[in-house]
Amino acid sequence: MWLSGCGMQTWQDRYFSRFYDRSAGWRDGTSEFHDLCRESVPARSVILELGAGRSNATSRYLATLGRLHGADPSPVVLDNDALTSAAVTGGAPYPFAEGSFDACVSNYVLEHVADPVVHFAEVARILKPGGVYCFRTPNRYHYVTAVAQVTPHWFHVLVANRLRNLPTEADEPCPTYYEANTQKDLRHLAERAGLSVERLVLIEKEPSYGMSSRLLFLTFMAYERLVNATELAANLRVNILGVLRKPAAGGSAGGAPAGPSARPD
Repeated sequence: MWLSGCGMQTWQDRYFSRFYDRSAGWRDGTSEFHDLCRESVPARSVILELGAGRSNATSRYLATLGRLHGADPSPVVLDNDALTSAAVTGGAPYPFAEGSFDACVSNYVLEHVADPVVHFAEVARILKPGGVYCFRTPNRYHYVTAVAQVTPHWFHVLVANRLRNLPTEADEPCPTYYEANTQKDLRHLAERAGLSVERLVLIEKEPSYGMSSRLLFLTFMAYERLVNATELAANLRVNILGVLRKPAAGGSAGGAPAGPSARPD
Protein backbone atom coordinates (compact mmCIF):
# COMPACT_ATOMS: atom_id res chain seq x y z
CA MET A 1 0.00 0.00 0.00
CA TRP A 2 2.70 2.46 1.04
CA LEU A 3 5.66 1.09 -0.94
CA SER A 4 8.25 3.73 -1.81
CA GLY A 5 9.47 4.37 -5.33
CA CYS A 6 12.46 2.04 -4.86
CA GLY A 7 10.27 -0.80 -3.64
CA MET A 8 11.24 -0.49 0.01
CA GLN A 9 8.57 -1.05 2.64
CA THR A 10 7.57 2.16 4.40
CA TRP A 11 6.99 2.64 8.11
CA GLN A 12 3.26 2.82 7.34
CA ASP A 13 3.44 -0.70 5.85
CA ARG A 14 5.32 -2.00 8.84
CA TYR A 15 2.94 -0.44 11.35
CA PHE A 16 -0.12 -1.74 9.50
CA SER A 17 1.39 -5.24 9.33
CA ARG A 18 2.14 -5.15 13.04
CA PHE A 19 -0.97 -3.51 14.47
CA TYR A 20 -3.70 -4.09 11.84
CA ASP A 21 -2.95 -7.52 10.42
CA ARG A 22 -5.81 -8.70 8.21
CA SER A 23 -4.55 -12.28 8.40
CA ALA A 24 -5.12 -12.09 12.17
CA GLY A 25 -8.75 -11.06 11.67
CA TRP A 26 -8.60 -7.27 11.44
CA ARG A 27 -11.42 -5.84 9.28
CA ASP A 28 -10.96 -2.38 7.78
CA GLY A 29 -13.87 0.06 7.69
CA THR A 30 -14.48 -0.18 3.94
CA SER A 31 -14.75 -3.97 4.06
CA GLU A 32 -17.19 -3.71 6.96
CA PHE A 33 -19.30 -1.18 5.05
CA HIS A 34 -19.31 -3.40 1.96
CA ASP A 35 -20.46 -6.34 4.10
CA LEU A 36 -23.29 -4.21 5.48
CA CYS A 37 -24.40 -3.33 1.93
CA ARG A 38 -24.23 -6.97 0.82
CA GLU A 39 -26.33 -8.07 3.79
CA SER A 40 -28.94 -5.34 3.28
CA VAL A 41 -29.30 -4.99 -0.51
CA PRO A 42 -31.21 -7.83 -2.24
CA ALA A 43 -29.52 -9.61 -5.14
CA ARG A 44 -30.07 -8.10 -8.61
CA SER A 45 -31.29 -4.82 -7.14
CA VAL A 46 -31.38 -1.50 -8.97
CA ILE A 47 -29.07 0.68 -6.88
CA LEU A 48 -28.40 4.42 -6.80
CA GLU A 49 -25.09 5.55 -5.33
CA LEU A 50 -25.41 9.13 -4.15
CA GLY A 51 -22.06 10.93 -4.30
CA ALA A 52 -20.60 8.17 -6.46
CA GLY A 53 -17.70 10.34 -7.63
CA ARG A 54 -14.90 9.01 -9.79
CA SER A 55 -14.17 5.28 -10.22
CA ASN A 56 -13.59 3.73 -6.82
CA ALA A 57 -13.65 0.47 -4.89
CA THR A 58 -17.09 1.00 -3.34
CA SER A 59 -18.78 1.70 -6.67
CA ARG A 60 -17.17 -1.39 -8.14
CA TYR A 61 -18.31 -3.47 -5.18
CA LEU A 62 -21.88 -2.18 -5.40
CA ALA A 63 -21.95 -3.06 -9.10
CA THR A 64 -21.54 -6.71 -8.11
CA LEU A 65 -24.78 -6.52 -6.12
CA GLY A 66 -27.03 -5.27 -8.92
CA ARG A 67 -27.46 -2.64 -11.60
CA LEU A 68 -25.69 0.48 -10.32
CA HIS A 69 -26.53 4.08 -11.21
CA GLY A 70 -24.78 7.13 -9.80
CA ALA A 71 -25.34 10.80 -8.99
CA ASP A 72 -22.76 13.38 -7.96
CA PRO A 73 -22.28 17.18 -8.10
CA SER A 74 -18.99 16.69 -9.96
CA PRO A 75 -18.75 15.68 -13.64
CA VAL A 76 -16.06 13.14 -12.69
CA VAL A 77 -18.99 10.78 -12.03
CA LEU A 78 -19.46 10.51 -15.80
CA ASP A 79 -16.20 8.54 -15.96
CA ASN A 80 -17.02 6.17 -13.10
CA ASP A 81 -16.46 2.77 -14.72
CA ALA A 82 -18.86 0.88 -12.43
CA LEU A 83 -22.02 2.81 -13.32
CA THR A 84 -24.78 1.88 -15.76
CA SER A 85 -25.71 5.57 -15.90
CA ALA A 86 -24.57 8.75 -14.20
CA ALA A 87 -26.26 12.06 -13.37
CA VAL A 88 -24.47 15.30 -12.53
CA THR A 89 -26.68 17.00 -9.96
CA GLY A 90 -26.18 19.72 -7.38
CA GLY A 91 -28.22 17.81 -4.85
CA ALA A 92 -31.89 17.35 -4.01
CA PRO A 93 -34.29 17.15 -5.71
CA TYR A 94 -32.71 14.22 -7.48
CA PRO A 95 -33.51 13.68 -11.17
CA PHE A 96 -35.27 10.35 -10.72
CA ALA A 97 -38.96 9.44 -10.53
CA GLU A 98 -40.69 8.19 -7.42
CA GLY A 99 -40.01 4.55 -6.60
CA SER A 100 -37.09 4.17 -9.02
CA PHE A 101 -34.64 2.17 -6.90
CA ASP A 102 -34.48 -0.89 -4.69
CA ALA A 103 -31.56 0.60 -2.77
CA CYS A 104 -29.69 3.87 -2.26
CA VAL A 105 -26.13 3.96 -0.94
CA SER A 106 -23.93 6.85 0.18
CA ASN A 107 -20.33 6.57 1.34
CA TYR A 108 -19.01 9.62 3.22
CA VAL A 109 -21.72 11.88 1.79
CA LEU A 110 -24.09 12.83 4.63
CA GLU A 111 -21.51 15.08 6.26
CA HIS A 112 -21.53 17.22 3.09
CA VAL A 113 -25.34 17.63 2.96
CA ALA A 114 -26.44 21.12 3.99
CA ASP A 115 -30.16 20.26 4.23
CA PRO A 116 -30.52 16.64 5.39
CA VAL A 117 -34.31 16.94 5.80
CA VAL A 118 -34.64 17.39 2.05
CA HIS A 119 -32.00 14.72 1.38
CA PHE A 120 -33.76 12.02 3.40
CA ALA A 121 -37.16 12.98 1.98
CA GLU A 122 -35.74 12.58 -1.53
CA VAL A 123 -34.20 9.22 -0.66
CA ALA A 124 -37.58 8.06 0.63
CA ARG A 125 -39.27 9.34 -2.53
CA ILE A 126 -37.02 7.56 -5.02
CA LEU A 127 -36.90 4.27 -3.10
CA LYS A 128 -39.43 1.59 -3.93
CA PRO A 129 -41.65 0.38 -1.06
CA GLY A 130 -39.47 -1.90 1.03
CA GLY A 131 -36.33 -0.27 -0.39
CA VAL A 132 -33.21 0.26 1.70
CA TYR A 133 -30.75 3.11 2.29
CA CYS A 134 -27.22 2.16 3.40
CA PHE A 135 -24.64 4.77 4.39
CA ARG A 136 -21.31 5.44 6.06
CA THR A 137 -20.63 8.84 7.57
CA PRO A 138 -18.42 10.38 10.29
CA ASN A 139 -19.63 10.57 13.87
CA ARG A 140 -19.87 14.17 15.09
CA TYR A 141 -18.40 13.23 18.48
CA HIS A 142 -15.12 11.86 17.11
CA TYR A 143 -11.95 13.95 17.47
CA VAL A 144 -11.45 14.34 13.69
CA THR A 145 -14.99 15.61 13.22
CA ALA A 146 -14.75 17.83 16.29
CA VAL A 147 -11.67 19.56 14.85
CA ALA A 148 -13.32 19.85 11.43
CA GLN A 149 -16.35 21.58 12.93
CA VAL A 150 -14.33 24.37 14.56
CA THR A 151 -11.88 25.04 11.71
CA PRO A 152 -12.50 26.79 8.37
CA HIS A 153 -12.64 24.91 5.07
CA TRP A 154 -9.31 26.33 3.90
CA PHE A 155 -7.70 24.58 6.86
CA HIS A 156 -9.26 21.26 5.80
CA VAL A 157 -7.88 21.77 2.29
CA LEU A 158 -4.46 22.56 3.75
CA VAL A 159 -4.04 19.66 6.18
CA ALA A 160 -6.56 16.82 5.61
CA ASN A 161 -4.80 15.08 2.74
CA ARG A 162 -1.38 15.67 4.30
CA LEU A 163 -2.41 13.96 7.53
CA ARG A 164 -3.60 10.97 5.50
CA ASN A 165 -0.39 11.00 3.45
CA LEU A 166 -2.39 11.11 0.22
CA PRO A 167 -0.72 12.00 -3.09
CA THR A 168 -0.74 15.64 -4.16
CA GLU A 169 -3.16 14.89 -7.01
CA ALA A 170 -5.83 13.55 -4.61
CA ASP A 171 -9.18 15.36 -4.59
CA GLU A 172 -9.51 18.22 -2.13
CA PRO A 173 -11.99 17.70 0.72
CA CYS A 174 -15.49 19.06 0.09
CA PRO A 175 -17.22 21.50 2.48
CA THR A 176 -18.78 19.81 5.50
CA TYR A 177 -21.89 20.61 7.58
CA TYR A 178 -22.38 17.60 9.94
CA GLU A 179 -26.14 18.06 10.16
CA ALA A 180 -26.84 14.29 10.07
CA ASN A 181 -23.93 12.91 12.06
CA THR A 182 -25.18 11.60 15.37
CA GLN A 183 -27.40 8.62 16.07
CA LYS A 184 -30.03 10.97 17.49
CA ASP A 185 -30.00 13.17 14.38
CA LEU A 186 -30.23 10.17 12.08
CA ARG A 187 -33.16 8.65 13.96
CA HIS A 188 -35.00 11.97 13.87
CA LEU A 189 -34.33 12.51 10.16
CA ALA A 190 -35.35 8.96 9.30
CA GLU A 191 -38.62 9.27 11.23
CA ARG A 192 -39.39 12.60 9.58
CA ALA A 193 -38.85 11.05 6.13
CA GLY A 194 -40.97 8.00 6.93
CA LEU A 195 -38.01 5.60 7.02
CA SER A 196 -37.44 3.00 9.71
CA VAL A 197 -34.05 2.51 11.33
CA GLU A 198 -32.86 -1.07 10.93
CA ARG A 199 -29.28 -0.58 12.02
CA LEU A 200 -26.94 2.11 13.35
CA VAL A 201 -23.45 0.93 14.26
CA LEU A 202 -20.44 2.95 15.42
CA ILE A 203 -16.99 1.72 14.40
CA GLU A 204 -13.39 2.82 15.00
CA LYS A 205 -10.75 1.56 12.58
CA GLU A 206 -7.12 2.15 11.66
CA PRO A 207 -5.88 5.74 12.24
CA SER A 208 -6.10 7.07 8.68
CA TYR A 209 -5.37 10.63 9.86
CA GLY A 210 -2.12 9.47 11.43
CA MET A 211 -0.34 8.54 8.23
CA SER A 212 1.97 11.57 8.18
CA SER A 213 4.03 10.70 11.28
CA ARG A 214 4.74 7.82 13.62
CA LEU A 215 3.79 9.89 16.66
CA LEU A 216 0.35 10.71 15.27
CA PHE A 217 -0.18 7.10 14.21
CA LEU A 218 0.65 5.73 17.65
CA THR A 219 -1.40 8.41 19.43
CA PHE A 220 -4.47 7.80 17.29
CA MET A 221 -3.96 4.04 17.53
CA ALA A 222 -4.06 4.33 21.32
CA TYR A 223 -7.40 6.15 20.95
CA GLU A 224 -8.66 3.36 18.68
CA ARG A 225 -7.72 0.72 21.22
CA LEU A 226 -9.44 2.67 24.00
CA VAL A 227 -12.80 3.27 22.30
CA ASN A 228 -12.93 -0.31 21.01
CA ALA A 229 -12.24 -1.73 24.46
CA THR A 230 -15.72 -1.00 25.81
CA GLU A 231 -19.18 -0.24 24.48
CA LEU A 232 -19.32 2.60 27.01
CA ALA A 233 -17.02 4.51 24.61
CA ALA A 234 -18.86 3.50 21.42
CA ASN A 235 -20.26 6.99 20.91
CA LEU A 236 -16.70 8.30 20.46
CA ARG A 237 -15.92 6.03 17.49
CA VAL A 238 -15.17 7.54 14.12
CA ASN A 239 -17.91 6.34 11.75
CA ILE A 240 -21.60 5.54 11.76
CA LEU A 241 -22.81 2.73 9.51
CA GLY A 242 -26.54 2.84 8.93
CA VAL A 243 -29.38 0.95 7.29
CA LEU A 244 -32.77 2.63 6.86
CA ARG A 245 -35.80 1.09 5.15
CA LYS A 246 -38.87 2.46 3.43
CA PRO A 247 -42.01 0.64 4.61
CA ALA A 248 -43.39 -1.94 2.23
CA ALA A 249 -46.80 -1.21 0.73
CA GLY A 250 -49.00 -4.29 0.73
CA GLY A 251 -46.10 -6.73 0.88
CA SER A 252 -43.18 -7.21 -1.46
CA ALA A 253 -43.74 -7.45 -5.18
CA GLY A 254 -42.50 -10.48 -7.06
CA GLY A 255 -40.35 -10.61 -10.11
CA ALA A 256 -37.02 -9.05 -11.01
CA PRO A 257 -36.45 -5.41 -10.08
CA ALA A 258 -37.30 -2.91 -12.79
CA GLY A 259 -34.92 -0.17 -13.91
CA PRO A 260 -35.13 3.49 -12.91
CA SER A 261 -38.25 5.28 -14.11
CA ALA A 262 -36.14 8.19 -15.27
CA ARG A 263 -32.70 8.23 -16.87
CA PRO A 264 -30.18 11.04 -16.84
CA ASP A 265 -29.24 12.40 -20.23
